[in-house]
This record gives sequence, C-alpha cells and structure tokens, in this order.
Amino acid sequence: MKAYLVGGAVRDTLLNFPVRERDWVVIGETPEAMLARGYTEVGKDFPVFLHPETKDEYALARIERKTAHGYKGFAVHATPDVCLEDDLLRRDLTINAMAMLDNGEIIDPYGGQKDLKNKLFRHISPAFCEDPVRVLRIARFCARYHHLGFSIAPETQQLMQAMVADGEIDHLVPERVWAETAKALAEQSPAAYFQALRNCGALQRIFPEIDALFGVPQTASYHPEIDTGIHTLMVLEQAALLSDKTTVRFAALTHDLGKALTPPENWPSHHGHETLGINALKTLCRRLRVPNHYQKLALQVMQYHTHCHRAFELKPGTLCDTLSSIGAFKANNQLQDFLLACEADAKGRLGFENHAYPQAEYYLAAQKAAKCIDSSAINNDNLQGKEIGIAIRNLRAKEISLVKKQFTTHL
Repeated sequence: MKAYLVGGAVRDTLLNFPVRERDWVVIGETPEAMLARGYTEVGKDFPVFLHPETKDEYALARIERKTAHGYKGFAVHATPDVCLEDDLLRRDLTINAMAMLDNGEIIDPYGGQKDLKNKLFRHISPAFCEDPVRVLRIARFCARYHHLGFSIAPETQQLMQAMVADGEIDHLVPERVWAETAKALAEQSPAAYFQALRNCGALQRIFPEIDALFGVPQTASYHPEIDTGIHTLMVLEQAALLSDKTTVRFAALTHDLGKALTPPENWPSHHGHETLGINALKTLCRRLRVPNHYQKLALQVMQYHTHCHRAFELKPGTLCDTLSSIGAFKANNQLQDFLLACEADAKGRLGFENHAYPQAEYYLAAQKAAKCIDSSAINNDNLQGKEIGIAIRNLRAKEISLVKKQFTTHL
C-alpha cells in the first residue's frame, strides 16, 4: 500500500514545530481494500479510514470539483487512478501540499519548502477561492506562526479580498466560524487571526461588532494608542500572555464592544460602555453559536472591568456587591479568570504593558475575607428573608473594609 504522510504533519516537522496530528494519503487503493486490511471507515463526504493500531487518518487520494457555494459545495472523485500530485493540488497552501516518505524524503511539487523558508502563506491554485473556510484557516495560521515571522503572500491576500468582495465569505456556517475562531484563540498570537481577517475585509462580515471598534477614539491620557480596535487587539495579546484559557481570551477580545455604540458626539469619552455592549455581545454569541460558558465570563468582564480597575476607589459595600454580582462567593466562581481578563485590559495599552496590577490581589483578598465571615450572630438574631441577605452583605463589607485598610496603607 502506497501511503504518504501529508499536510500539517510534514509542514510542522520541517519547521521543528510540535506535530499535533498525522494524516496520510493513500494512492491506488479502494475502500474495499482498506476495509480488508482492517481499517475503519469514518469519512462521510469522502473515503477516510482509521489505522487499526495508530488510529491515524488515512484518506484515499481524491480530487474535488466546485458545485455550489460554501465549504460543502464540492463533488469528490476518489478512485485508484488519482495520483499524489492531483491530491496535493486540491489543498489550500503550498506549505500544506507536501508529502513525506518513511525515509524522510519530501515530495514537494508546488514549492512548499521554498515558501516555508521565506515564511509565506501562498495559495496553490485559483481553486483556493472556492472554499471560504480557507480564509479562516490562513488567519488561524497567522495566529499560530506569527511569532516565527510568517506573512500572507500578496497574491493570496488579493485573492482573499476578492472572496470577501464576491460574497463567498458570506456562505460560512456559524459552527465552522466558531470552530476556527476557538482554535485561533488557543494559539500563541490570537490577535494575528483577527488582524488577518480585518486586512482582507472579512472581519466586518464575520465579526462586525469587533470591526466597528476600529477608528473609535479613546482618551489619550488613559489610552495612548487612542484607537479602540488597536487597544482591543493589544488586550488580546496581553490575555494570551497571562492565560492559556480561551474563555479569558474571548472575554478580553469582547470587553469593549460598547465603545462602538457610545454617541460619537461624546467621543473620546465612553460613559456607560460597560452596559451598552451587552446586546452586541449576546448578538455575536447567538449568531456564531458561541458556547454559554464563554458568554458568561465575557459578560462579567464587560460589565465590571472598570469596577476592577477602580478597585481602591470603591466603597467596601460596592466592592462586596461587585463580587456578589460576578458570583465570586460561589464554589464554582470564575474570579481568577475575571481578574486575568481585567489585568489584560489594563496592560493592553501603549506603554502600560509592564505595569503592575495590584487590583487583582486586592479583589482576591477581599473575596477571601468576605467568604470567611462568622454568620452565627445572624442565625441568633431571628432574621428572615431579605434581612438575612442584608446582614450577610454588611458583615462581608465590614471584613472588606479591614482588607482595604491593609492594602491602601501599603500603596
């Protein structure tokens, strides 16, 4: 059986990058022959099989023909007469169109090694524009390899822009958009994903709420970078440095959506942006089928990030109410993640990248103290209903006031 290691495994091996999965293409075989060898068929749209031992994917060589809009609009031809070069030609980028033999020999009919050396994402053929998911994939590759200095080839950039202008990008289904976005958020440089989408015009079509932030000014004394869109990507960069959780990174990305909705006559002030963005966030999450736990943390950060920044200005009772609002007193709270996103926001400003963020330590200390109150006195006072909640809140606020005194004397 002629089987070749292909795609990302070959690319990342040549880059000395961690290989996440190993895919193989099989030449000159039939589904019946693969089943006879003990492989398990798993492909729905074309013949793909799992190796009986390694569970790697083995796909029969195939060619594709565009039949309709979208990434599913293809007719697949997979027969023993399809050669390796034909199979590689249908792939998206030259760096993904290489094959490797067991002895390490590279088969590279479309110049992938040269583009790897030059750190370029270049499409193989005009057929690239037939699949809108490829725009998302290139943007995701930007997020993965940005730190290595990769960029998009000019002719590929033009093709991506044409795909947006022709409306091909509008046929992306929400589930696929979110799947690629979630992967991009997990990469080393997630901000590069959104920048790449913006550069080709796709951000406005896929993430209009984020695209609307670019060009919106902020007060220069607080935000030397001025532009809210630039600030947003800077915050995402900081979030990637602070946490590997994609929920934290998503919350950082969306925390300022309300600044695009404040009255332009009030700019660069954005009073009330913390609540103005709530509907925009919910709309984005609903449209792209974003999982609920992403939205939950993002809403908390959006509504209360300025409360966190102004932690030492808040009255103990207000801080207590804020902690309660974000569920910090519950067993399964997300306070740590909330604080990381807020810290990313504070550091995601020009010249503030290395500033300390003592507010996080104060919030944690306040939460710890407030959770350890002695409620026995409340139980002995025969309080009922709302009176119990008020009494607990007052006890917590009292403990927080003691913590505040400790922190403010050292600031």
